[in-house]
Amino acid sequence: MISRYFRIFTAFLAVSLAAAAVPAQSQADGKAKEEAINPEGLAELVIFIYGGGLGRQNLDQIRKTTFERGKTVVHNTNGSKDNATYERFVIRGENLDKEKVRIDQSIAGSKFSLISNGERLFGIYNDTIFTPRQDAAEAFKSLQFNGLEAILRYKENESKLEYAGRDRQRGVDYYLVDVTAKDGRKTRFYISVKQLRVLMLEYENGGVKYRRRFYDHNIAQGTLVPFRSVLWAGDRIVEETEILTITFGQKVDENLFVQS
Repeated sequence: MISRYFRIFTAFLAVSLAAAAVPAQSQADGKAKEEAINPEGLAELVIFIYGGGLGRQNLDQIRKTTFERGKTVVHNTNGSKDNATYERFVIRGENLDKEKVRIDQSIAGSKFSLISNGERLFGIYNDTIFTPRQDAAEAFKSLQFNGLEAILRYKENESKLEYAGRDRQRGVDYYLVDVTAKDGRKTRFYISVKQLRVLMLEYENGGVKYRRRFYDHNIAQGTLVPFRSVLWAGDRIVEETEILTITFGQKVDENLFVQS
C-alpha cells in the first residue's frame, strides 16, 4: 500500500514540477528551449518524498534521534578488503553544525569511535580520547555534510541551491542540483526525474572527486531510507555500506557524546 501511495504522489509531483518549470532564454541556433527548474522547489519535492508524503515536518518529528546498525566493506588501495560492522547514534540538531553524531566501528579486530558533539570532533580507542587524523576527520565530516541531509535540511543549514540542468546515465534521467553550504562545501545531487529520489551525489575533497550511489530505498517509520550505498574515489570503489536495522525516535543517551 505504501509503494502504491508513493507512485501516486510521485506522478502528481512530477506533473507539478513540469508545470512549475520556467522557460529559459532560447538559444540563437534555434534549438528547443531548455527548462530552468527552480532548485528550491525541486528540493522541497525531494523532502516531501523522503518525508513520506508529509515532508519536512514528518522528518523533524520522526527523526529526532537515530540508531543505526550496519556493515561496511572497505576497499584498500592494495586490492584487499576489510569487513567492518558499525553502530551510528544521532541526536538531531537545529542544523547539521549542531548535530550530535557518534559512529562505533569494529574492523580488523579493533573497535573505535568517532564523535561529533556539535562543538568538536574527537575519537575514542580503548577508553582513550584522541584527535582523529585529518583523513579520518574529513571522511566523517563528508558523511555528515556531503550526504543526503545536505539537501533534506538545506533550509536549516542556510545553504545555497543552484539548478545544474539535466543528465542521463545508465538509462536514468536526472535533475542536477548543487547545494553549497555556508563554509563553501559543495555537493551535487542527482535526482531521478521519474521518482524524485536522490540516486547519486558527487563532491570533491582534497582534490579527489567522490561519488556515492544509493540503492534499496525502503520505508522506515514512514520516511524513505536508502539501505545501501557505494562510494567511489575517482574510478575506484572505496567503500560499500549496508544498513541492517535503523530506528528513529528512541532515547539516545547524551553521555555517548560527552568528552570525559
